[in-house]
Amino acid sequence: MTEVGRAVLAEALDLPVRERADIAAELLASLRAPEDASDHDVERLWADEIRRRVERVESGESATVPWDDVRAEAERRLAQR
Repeated sequence: MTEVGRAVLAEALDLPVRERADIAAELLASLRAPEDASDHDVERLWADEIRRRVERVESGESATVPWDDVRAEAERRLAQR
């Protein structure tokens, strides 16, 4: 995830639950394939996306975060609510 993506995510996580749910629904809807896409097209698109994500991680462009750090941050944010 880019720095901009992380910043957007951090801001979104501070919103009330209803607003986060609305944003999540809109983001998920934006990932849906066009109605005229075949199953094969959808599989190819997802395979391409997975390949791009793997390449970004392997090149160091996308940083990874250890699970323990992610969990600790999630617990910290939940405790603040």
